[in-house]
Amino acid sequence: MDFKEIFSVSLVLFSVIDILGSIPIIIDIKKRTGKIHSERATLVAGLLMIVFLLLGESILLLFGVDVSSFAIVGAFILFLLGVEMVLGIRIFREEYSTKSSAIVPLAFPVIAGAGTITTIISLRAEYAQLNVLIGILLNLVLVYIVLKASGWIESKLGQSGAAVLRKVFGVILLAISVKIFKTNIPL
Repeated sequence: MDFKEIFSVSLVLFSVIDILGSIPIIIDIKKRTGKIHSERATLVAGLLMIVFLLLGESILLLFGVDVSSFAIVGAFILFLLGVEMVLGIRIFREEYSTKSSAIVPLAFPVIAGAGTITTIISLRAEYAQLNVLIGILLNLVLVYIVLKASGWIESKLGQSGAAVLRKVFGVILLAISVKIFKTNIPL
């Protein structure tokens, strides 16, 4: 167990999941569905993340893709997510049905979407599996807390505070994506 790795993994996942930046989406889902199912959404998202941590490499092998290649692609996706966060533009579009359960848009794709899954497999190529697992669990605790307290957090953080936080984590995500790319590019 390496605390530096756990901190790095946790920070990357925190940036990609962007649960604080998702507070407006969470509040919108709560208004449409009447309730946020914090426990179920957290458990389903956690299950998805852990399955891809444990089996992501095997899934890639089925398609003949090595982890380094996937990590490079993941670095590009992280880079684009960072650009979205810093510049305030939308590259990836999410579609939510007003008839769907709060589990579906929260667990997937808001919490454990394509960016999160790609990131987990990319992180697995870079860090020890146990450290990635601990980083996932730490983020799930934070996700649960934010889901439970989303209304209170929104009132305290305000729009400008959330915007600043999103941009700071966007820059960190850009730097991490460059590091993952440099580490996995064959020389």
